[in-house]
Amino acid sequence: MGEQDDSGLTRIQRRNRELILEGALTVFSNSGFRGATIDQIAGEAGLSKPNVLYYFASKDEIHKTLLTTLLDMWLAPLSNIDPEGEPLQEVLDYVAAKLRMSRQYPRESRLFAYEILRGAPHLTEILGGRLRGTVEDAVAILQDWMQSGRLRNVEPHHLIFSIWAMTQHYADFEVQVRAVLGKGHDPFSEAQEFLDDLYRRLLSP
Repeated sequence: MGEQDDSGLTRIQRRNRELILEGALTVFSNSGFRGATIDQIAGEAGLSKPNVLYYFASKDEIHKTLLTTLLDMWLAPLSNIDPEGEPLQEVLDYVAAKLRMSRQYPRESRLFAYEILRGAPHLTEILGGRLRGTVEDAVAILQDWMQSGRLRNVEPHHLIFSIWAMTQHYADFEVQVRAVLGKGHDPFSEAQEFLDDLYRRLLSP
């Protein structure tokens, strides 16, 4: 038996779990939850269906594991806003981080969007708990900066929502964006320049 890590899994078991989750990410982001099957996930992972079910009891369990991991990753840049930093630059850095994630992780973004459109059955408790708590912490920082005159006074919740919408659009609707812009355009680089200018104009005191 192989050496186990802190989770109690051997190296091979950990690798197989990673293969399953990576395969499931592709299947769910392409087909949605309802269209995905264990057989498809197994095929994408290069494992047998019984092997997949050894690690995860159901499609639901795989989906929930992916979403929980994704939400942790998605919230990290918001948690990293530094209350001691320069306010406008902290917000612009957050916008840049979110856009960079949309470029690097489009499947993850689409998976999250699918879940929200389904009413978030696997994320209801998390959305009302960890997500809300992280947002409120960021809102408190933004409000402090606005009240001290270091940022223009706007509604902070909707500022965050606008950043989510303006950045994740480029992942969730990438095909549409590229079709409209045509060849010779880099949507993400162009978006970075546009969003940097937009939020500077919006938030500069």
